Amino acid sequence: MSRTRARIDPAALLAKAAGPAKRALRLHPFYRGKIQMLPKVPIRGLDDFSVWYTPGVAAACRAIVDSPDQIFEQTNRGNTIAIVSDGSRVLGLGDIGPAAGLPVMEGKALLFKYLGGVDAVPLCLDAPSVDDLVRVVEAIVPSFGAINLEDIAQPKCFAVLDRLRDSLPIPVWHDDQQGTATVVLAGLLNALERVGKSLGGVWVTMVGAGAANIASLRLLTRAGLDPAKTIVCDSRGSLHPDRKDLSEQRELFADKWRICIETNEKRLAGGVAEALEGADVCLAFSSPGPGTVKPEWVRRMASEAIVFACANPTPEIWPWEAQEAGARIVATGRSDFPNQVNNSLAFPGIFRGVLDVRATAITDDMTLAAADALAQAARDDGLSDETILPPMDDRTVAVKLAVAVGLKAQASGDARLSLSRDDLERQALAKIDTAQDSVARLMADGLIPEPPPEGD
Repeated sequence: MSRTRARIDPAALLAKAAGPAKRALRLHPFYRGKIQMLPKVPIRGLDDFSVWYTPGVAAACRAIVDSPDQIFEQTNRGNTIAIVSDGSRVLGLGDIGPAAGLPVMEGKALLFKYLGGVDAVPLCLDAPSVDDLVRVVEAIVPSFGAINLEDIAQPKCFAVLDRLRDSLPIPVWHDDQQGTATVVLAGLLNALERVGKSLGGVWVTMVGAGAANIASLRLLTRAGLDPAKTIVCDSRGSLHPDRKDLSEQRELFADKWRICIETNEKRLAGGVAEALEGADVCLAFSSPGPGTVKPEWVRRMASEAIVFACANPTPEIWPWEAQEAGARIVATGRSDFPNQVNNSLAFPGIFRGVLDVRATAITDDMTLAAADALAQAARDDGLSDETILPPMDDRTVAVKLAVAVGLKAQASGDARLSLSRDDLERQALAKIDTAQDSVARLMADGLIPEPPPEGD
């Protein structure tokens, strides 16, 4: 079946792609950040302060002493999470440090609140070692209902996640791993449906062997991907058992070495170019492009090829280049191109769900349930080659994920509260509506000012 594509104007598309960065440098200083704290209680006069602070607050403190779970009733802990980063692997910028990573964490907090009704506190930490980072997070737990780890380099990120999940009584999640994997699975399932292929039958090449692809491989395998038909490439080429640099450091790079053993049944050596030949799917979470994945490599992929080029801020290959090279479906991590494969589609709803049932963990089963709900949300809207996932601003998506995750947490025994499907949906929608309506009212009243005109 022949398909026609609209005429592509690369110059116009490149100019459009450069726009968000230019606007960001103008608007970030204007607003001096993206989030703030506002009261959630009435303040009508001095008598109210005597309730919210001394002397009345002492009664709330005593209630928590008598019954520790009262902290979730007497405070906002049950709706507050920490976004923890050391700035060692920020977007496609690399190790820029905790201070330079703060704009990203503030942006994350904005999405948590607006899309999920979750209060999130960005914590950029100068914590060089695994022990340092784990110790700080363990110390702040009494103030938070869950922990979101963000932009931490590997292999440090794997060790930090594993240790904190073992030691903490609240959910710990590494969004670059689990969040990304959730959206990749949902998007890939729908892309495969569009091209008439199955997850268990496709050959997949993963470009990049960082946290995102390693976690995606694990979750995709749980969902039915055949790892033997998967080739993973890092900066030195494809992973296979003959890679001496990894076999000699298998304890340090345990996840990479496991991939060497479990994938690439052909024992294909070489780089990305060789690994993509004949592949049905390219999943790229690697160095920002363009040019990390070349059009001539895409041309040698299988027919009806799927390309996820998800490096930020610039994809490994521009989507129009991949399409001209023969790819049927192309996705990126950016919101200004079709098919955004970005963890922002997952984390607001997932955290809404775990907080609402007061879950003790976020398990792979919860993540699979979220991926199924996300894929179904796109199907409900109608799939096309450019809409394999719902848009980020669809307020119903987070509600659907919250319900799916909350129900799964209860079914697996990982929830402290029991809520029906209707209660989960009603509670999630109320919190999200409150967050979004609050922003609308602040804007209408001028308390959030309009941005300055272009050129000012």
